[in-house]
Amino acid sequence: MTTITIALSKGRIFDETLPLLAAAGIVPAKNPETSRKLIIATNLPDVRVVIVRASDVPTYVQYGAADLGVAGRDVLIEHGGQGLYAPLDLKIAKCRMMVAVPEGFDYQSAVRQGARLKVASKYVKAAREHFAAKGVHIDLIKLYGSMELAPLAGLADAIVDLVSTGSTLKANKLVAVEDIMPISSRLVVNQAALKVKREVLQQIIDAIAQAVEK
Repeated sequence: MTTITIALSKGRIFDETLPLLAAAGIVPAKNPETSRKLIIATNLPDVRVVIVRASDVPTYVQYGAADLGVAGRDVLIEHGGQGLYAPLDLKIAKCRMMVAVPEGFDYQSAVRQGARLKVASKYVKAAREHFAAKGVHIDLIKLYGSMELAPLAGLADAIVDLVSTGSTLKANKLVAVEDIMPISSRLVVNQAALKVKREVLQQIIDAIAQAVEK
């Protein structure tokens, strides 16, 4: 029996992927928010879900520990996408990657003068490419969380982060000054698995694609 393993992360992506999996006839037996299990069975004996950190989904799929996965575009850009086939934009977990600065900071002047900017982000590849395209020199500081604190504590002039409602920025007296790109989650597939398990995987991909278009 060919087992299909799907890598998902907890939270919003898991919740918003459930209806798409259901369209493919796949229903996880447990909710990872209430279960401590990291490998979750589904209603299908040959399909299972593994729960990993969002940033690890592409790695699990790349190395074949999972056949399929759901990862944000932001995560895929940082990972580089080696060994991955990303056939579908699932149009879920939508937000925007933006540059934000403290209220009152003259961002336009800072960027126009070509001065060095201190930028904090966990999306270092995307941030570097964005500012390089503008010809702006930056000192990049990698952080893993609470980006909003960096300008408040004097660690950085600006941050590059994901923004959905903007309420966290507002609460910390920051303003979004530049839109870098829209972000949504993608279905990623292990390229080797697609050759070996093509029939089964293609059925799942097609069913999910139809559900996305509805």
